[in-house]
Amino acid sequence: MNLTAETNLLAQQIHNIDDELSKRSLALDPSGYFIIYVDRQQNLICAKYYSNIINDKGLAVDPETGKPIPARGKVNRQAEQLFTGRTAKELCVQILEKTQPCPVTLFDHAAYLGREAQRAESAMLQQKEYIQD
Repeated sequence: MNLTAETNLLAQQIHNIDDELSKRSLALDPSGYFIIYVDRQQNLICAKYYSNIINDKGLAVDPETGKPIPARGKVNRQAEQLFTGRTAKELCVQILEKTQPCPVTLFDHAAYLGREAQRAESAMLQQKEYIQD
């Protein structure tokens, strides 16, 4: 097997692992959630922060209305804060180190934000579309 074939095989294996792990259920952070996107005009990675409450059924609900927040589709809510960074590292430092109190209360949520920020940075650098996992 040549180097190109080995690289392609490895890339496919990594993609398959990532796809499988994306199917697992996650605990919702009671502090809130982030919508991450790339602002190509400003060359920034952006994260809009929204607070939420986890109800007795384990659903994230809007603190103002008490209505469940859908996992997919458009949600008409005002972000509480906008974080931006020129790199994934800069964005994560803004969110996880410089903001007090920290808007992330679960380690797995912090890890997820780091992964998504890296993916957004990669998409920005490669001029590819970024879709949050």
